[in-house]
Amino acid sequence: MAKCPAGGDDMNHEPRAGDPLTSYLLIGPVLRRVEGGTATLWVETTEPATVRIEATAGGSGSAQTFSAYGHHYAIVVVIGLPLGAATEYQVWLDDNQVWPLPTSPYPPSIIITRPADDSQHPVSFIFGSCREGTPQSTGRRLPPDALDAYARRLMADPHNSDLRPDLMVLLGDQVYADNTSAKIKRFLRRRRAAGHHGPDDEVVSFDEYTRLYLESWRDPEIRWLLATVPSVMIFDDHEIIDDWNTSASWRRDMSAQPWWQERISSGLATYWVYQHLGNLSPAHLAADPLLAEITAVSDATDLLHDFGLSVDAPDSTENTDRPYQWSFALDVGRTRLVMLDNRCNRVLTPGRREMLPAAEWQWFVDQAHGDYDHLVVGSSLPWLMPPAIHHVEAWNEKLANSAGPRRAALAEKIRRAFDLEHWAAFMRSFDALTELFRRLGEGGPNAPAHRVGAGGAYAAPATISVLSGDVHHSYVALADLGPSVTTPVHQLTCSPIHNQVPAIMRPLMRFSWSRAAAKGMRGLARSAGVPPRPMLWKRLAGPYFGNAVGTLRHEGPHAEVKVEGTSKDGHLFTVAQLSLDQ
Repeated sequence: MAKCPAGGDDMNHEPRAGDPLTSYLLIGPVLRRVEGGTATLWVETTEPATVRIEATAGGSGSAQTFSAYGHHYAIVVVIGLPLGAATEYQVWLDDNQVWPLPTSPYPPSIIITRPADDSQHPVSFIFGSCREGTPQSTGRRLPPDALDAYARRLMADPHNSDLRPDLMVLLGDQVYADNTSAKIKRFLRRRRAAGHHGPDDEVVSFDEYTRLYLESWRDPEIRWLLATVPSVMIFDDHEIIDDWNTSASWRRDMSAQPWWQERISSGLATYWVYQHLGNLSPAHLAADPLLAEITAVSDATDLLHDFGLSVDAPDSTENTDRPYQWSFALDVGRTRLVMLDNRCNRVLTPGRREMLPAAEWQWFVDQAHGDYDHLVVGSSLPWLMPPAIHHVEAWNEKLANSAGPRRAALAEKIRRAFDLEHWAAFMRSFDALTELFRRLGEGGPNAPAHRVGAGGAYAAPATISVLSGDVHHSYVALADLGPSVTTPVHQLTCSPIHNQVPAIMRPLMRFSWSRAAAKGMRGLARSAGVPPRPMLWKRLAGPYFGNAVGTLRHEGPHAEVKVEGTSKDGHLFTVAQLSLDQ
């Protein structure tokens, strides 16, 4: 389907200023969690209103908008949806239906619920990361947007269970605060000329951040997809700024910028409103103290501003007290998804760097032990990188922890210059994650106690998969955790959805997967005192450098992954398709 003409990005030709409606949808509806007969939907409106969702086959919900910084939002919990059914729905603001409008050229938005007994029902996720705005807004000649292509294919047959996923898992860089489009740059130049401080081409304030979501989520096909397929999201660095929380020295330098406090406060506040709020289950929404405070006041600007600052505090590298937790978990059928914050709550103290602080790591370990068949870990940064890069990051971290101040300072400069910040650059966490997967995959007395089979033996999960993005190429890798591990453990990386790697970088990235590169960098790491790790991994597919979207499908004990790229004419084609349970 063709997009609306440039300058006419309103998917349903919504009212303009002076039209009779007092309020209409600015962004949304965005379908988030669907659990049993309950669903949550998020909207942004132009004015305060009561938002009501009505499902045609039964089910409804309503909520009053809350306001902050002159913007108006609502998260609506819809209850009473029929199980095992596809239900069209409408959105009402006060007494006016605003979604869908009769002039919409797109299929009706629907909520699909799983059957009451879904233990044998297949589970399907689509996943990916790194999506810059639409071609009209970027002004760059990027390859076609893979999520746009996915939406267009689904529009042709929205009820097709083979095409339609249970969940869309977005793994970071949903918006780019530090790499803005030509349209946003023009807006920022006007703002800076009017006295609003900050870099000329990067967003800083809450209102500037909202323009990123408006630009990205009102793309017509993406808007329809977000309204029709449930989604969960986690941030990566570009939601705030490139290389966010790379190291302690990075934090010190960034904190010295006069605009940083507003940037971090606004970035985290808008992430909470636009992305994180919809990650919460209805039960967690009902119990969330921040949401309760925000909905109890007429203007939540000060609350959100202070929240954004408090989440980034204390201004140290310790994060030893339990900070605000962005990580979350949910079950779909017999699949458990645990999404991890790889950015905000890092421990950056040299010598004991960790991806997650102790309390949040223990929460993750608890979530990894439960009643499921397949474990999926969402990590914006890959756990298993090209081996050569992995060894370089381990080498660099070892030098950065050196007792020699000059050597440590040089290592920190290299860390920041070359973005050495993945799991191998937080080796304590890399080793802990590896050991957790080993224990889960072995079964036996170290495995979760709920999976007890005949004779009292523990059963290991059918599969463990790590979904990641960030690195702007897609690949599938298989971990070798030893002969006692019966569970296949895979790294599934799909990136970018809409971006690209400079052509000059691609041969180097391919070389980083080679045995020769791995051998050389392993020697470098050992020369610095990095001990050998009792694990290996091998690439099964990739690297693929085009825009792509991944699909992970579970059916009983079986698992399959498919990576699809985009052709020049904007259609999807299969790059790789592999069974993961063999």
